[in-house]
Formats: sequence, structure tokens, C-alpha cells
Amino acid sequence: MLTVGDGHQVYWESSGNPDGIPALYLHGGPGGSLKPGYRRHFDPAAYRIIGLQQRGAGRSTPSAASPAHRPEHNTTEHLVRDIEALRAHLGIESWLLAGVSWGSTLALQYALAHPGRVRGIVLVAVTTTSPAEVDWITEGVGALYPEAFQSLCDVVTTHSGWRPGQGHLIDAVAGVMTGDDAEARLDVALAWMAWEETHIQIGLPVAQLRPVGLCEAPIEEQIAFTTLVSHYWSHHAAQATGWVPDGGLAAHLQELRGLPICMIHGRRDVSDPVSTPWAVKRELPAAELHVVESEGHGGPHMMELWCRAADSFAVTGTFAAVGGGA
Repeated sequence: MLTVGDGHQVYWESSGNPDGIPALYLHGGPGGSLKPGYRRHFDPAAYRIIGLQQRGAGRSTPSAASPAHRPEHNTTEHLVRDIEALRAHLGIESWLLAGVSWGSTLALQYALAHPGRVRGIVLVAVTTTSPAEVDWITEGVGALYPEAFQSLCDVVTTHSGWRPGQGHLIDAVAGVMTGDDAEARLDVALAWMAWEETHIQIGLPVAQLRPVGLCEAPIEEQIAFTTLVSHYWSHHAAQATGWVPDGGLAAHLQELRGLPICMIHGRRDVSDPVSTPWAVKRELPAAELHVVESEGHGGPHMMELWCRAADSFAVTGTFAAVGGGA
């Protein structure tokens, strides 16, 4: 655990070759956690593989599910500071970043804040957490699954009084999750996780699909996840000091030209449409963009490309040898 201030400690772990290329994995969410499988995407003989659990998530303390957690101490700026504190703690000069989903936003934000500390970036299921992306994933995608979205809305209405057309759903969710009603927090968290599972699994092989409503994560982690994701998204993670740069990430991406970047995205990703990495590619023409036609927010072909990207970078310092999708 690393003490990072504001009463927070963040969990980190390291594996692979202590003398290898440092590679930092940034998980999704906001509010996700480390899963052991992330290590498989890096050759342990070539890489020093580092995983970090973001503030309030997983084994980091205090959990966002705890009354001790203070939302004002959990912003994108805080997370970037924590990453930099970990780098300094480990004595690493610079590292490769690998961010998945929300982790891709965080990787880009860290690279903008500390460009001299980044060797390259792998982005999987690319997001920049722009207002348009947040509006889509919190409400727009409901047009594809109206019955499942209505189930979520009904639970939120029961516990908040929110009605469609009366403000943003995500603001109502955030209000419940930062409130004092434990039963309401649990009900909304379970409803949110069931809704996420509905759209996030598109494009996965049948063997990897989970029954909706049967999330494997412990209840506390589901509450922490919903608390954090609604907190960040209700701020659009946000166009204000303490979150992301003025104008959002898109206005600053050109500052990363010259940095090796590889993006991997699923054509069938309805949670974060391929228009996002395409927009990043337009700002960073030299970046690699690999679109896997048959997959969504994740899948085996995307994971294979991630492995190839890491292997290519270990040998050449570039992503030129990654190849295509499927």
C-alpha cells in the first residue's frame, strides 16, 4: 500500500522481471479493480508489470463504499497524482502505460501531465470521457436496450424521485450513492451493475457471457463501483479544474504527437463507440488503431492484439509489428 494523502492508501503490485521495461496497467471504471488476467498481456521476461488500484476501488482504502470516503478527494487530478507518486516511490524513470476503458482516459491524462515519464501507451476499449461519451453511455445506449434501461430507471426513481426528462439519470444515481440510505445505495448499485452487464458484454464469446444480475464481485465492490462511476460521470469527469484539462482531452491530444500509441477497439462496442478512437486517431495520425470487427468492449482477439502490442514495444520501442484485427 502507498499512502497518497487525504487519508487514502492505494494498493499496488508488481510482477515479472524487476529489471524489465516498467509497464503500468490502469483498470477501468471509474471504480473497477485489478483482475489477475491483466498480467498475461505482458511477457514477464521482458516487463516489470505493475498494477495499481485507483482511489476508493478494490483493496485501496478507504473504499468508496465506506462512509470514510470523501468524494471531493477523488478526482482525475488526484488519480494522476497517485500514479506519479507510485512512479517516484518505485524509482522508475519512465514507463509504458496500458489503459482499458476508463483506464485509457486516465493514461492519456497522465501522459499530458507528465509526458517525460511515458515511453508509450496501449489503449484498449478507448474512452476519453467527453460529455458526449458520458451522455451516450448513461442514457443514449438505453435506446438499444429499452426494457433493461427502464428497469434501472424504475429503481432510481423509487429511491430518488427522479423522472425521465427531469435532469440527468447519472446525477440522480450519484445523489443516491453519496446519501445515507444504505438500502437505497444497495438497490441502485445492484440495478446499475445489472444494466452495465447488459450492454458491456456485447461481442463476447458465449462461453464468457455472465447472466445479467449475477455479478461475481462482492457487494461492497459493486457499491464502490457504482459510487465512483456515478461520481465521475456526473461531473463528466469533467470539464473543470481537478478533473481533466480545460476543453477536455480532445483539445490537448496533439501534445502527445511523437509518443508511440496503439489503440485497440471493438467495432461492436455499444458502450464506447469506435467514433472515440477514430477521433483520437485524427488528432494523432501516427497512432496505431486496430478495430476488431467481431468484438465489443473486449474479447479474445482484442486481448491478443494487446499481447502483440506489448511484444512489439519490448523489441522495437514501437507498435509497428502488431498486425490486424479479426
